[in-house]
Amino acid sequence: MADFNVTPWNVEGKVDYEVLEKRFGIKPLDEQLLNRIKKHTKDLHFFLTRQIFLAHRELDWLLDQYEKGNKFYLYTGRAPSGGMTLGHLIPFMMTRWLQEKFGAEVYIQIPDEEKFLAKKDITDIDKLRPIIEDNVLDIIAIGFDPKKTKIFLDTDYAGVLYKQACRVAKRITFSTVKDAFGLTNEANIGWIFYTSMQAVPAFLKSVEEGHNVPCLIPLAVDQDVHFRVARDVIGKLGYYKPAILHCKFLPGLMGDSKMSSSVETDAIYLNDNPETVTKKVNKALTGQQATAELQKKHGGDPDKCMVCQYYKFLFEPDDKKLEKIFESERKGKILAGEHKADLAKRINRFLEEHRKKKEQARSKMDQFMLKS
Repeated sequence: MADFNVTPWNVEGKVDYEVLEKRFGIKPLDEQLLNRIKKHTKDLHFFLTRQIFLAHRELDWLLDQYEKGNKFYLYTGRAPSGGMTLGHLIPFMMTRWLQEKFGAEVYIQIPDEEKFLAKKDITDIDKLRPIIEDNVLDIIAIGFDPKKTKIFLDTDYAGVLYKQACRVAKRITFSTVKDAFGLTNEANIGWIFYTSMQAVPAFLKSVEEGHNVPCLIPLAVDQDVHFRVARDVIGKLGYYKPAILHCKFLPGLMGDSKMSSSVETDAIYLNDNPETVTKKVNKALTGQQATAELQKKHGGDPDKCMVCQYYKFLFEPDDKKLEKIFESERKGKILAGEHKADLAKRINRFLEEHRKKKEQARSKMDQFMLKS
């Protein structure tokens, strides 16, 4: 059995995704399901073809509903405690693509209370406000349609969320939450209640519309536990259980299974300047041999090379060009220095464009935000 642990607050060890699928009871995205998506979208995002989004809960049911004319909405979110990293963007990028392809509305929850409740070092919830605003601007900059996207903070939108969260909370026992999240008796009661708040947007549109509306949640696989707990409760309340799309973690620069925002040298932040990006990438783990001579002779392993993995996850959308990069690594035709220099250039170009869009988003922010 693989020795790793995945919770919404911590990822430890080398994640074996096949084992994780069995452990969580989620299904792999197979070719038949991808072809069903493609029938409606005409093409497939490379997140899907490269198995960056690798698993699901009841996506087949959701597509059944869509094909019957019962359109779905999308829900995802972000619990801010600091600046966003490249890894944080992936579920939002997938959500935006799905919004465009299916014309779907999007609900984005900003649970500003989660990290305040879960982290002892965050003692003042109001001090998170500047971080939250910065995160929201990063999300808007991805390109969501303001006419079809609603963003809300839990504390600002509590007048709407809290009543429904109480309906969820009444049907979840203390022992269920403790077991599901690995909490102890020392966990504060807010932390235990929080998952009820996170469940609400998964059926909120059904409440608002007065009839059942299917919901699809693209998320990083560590967040699945919230909905393992909530899905049965949502069904008992008389609403559709949400379908879920699970993505892998963008690995850390030093080879960790998940880029950690708490380890600055292991993560690329969206506000990192070009010099910082270059320094971080230059220290990244590669799959190359110990010397240039050995690399040229024996080649390297792109699956173990974080530079190659960053091309795969974000920075080379063309499959043919990606395969050339991987092949150059395998055959020793490229050395670490030039490999890293090219990746750093691509990341910095991406971040420069993202910051321009982020600045433009400031004037649009009110178009997205909901308050009670």
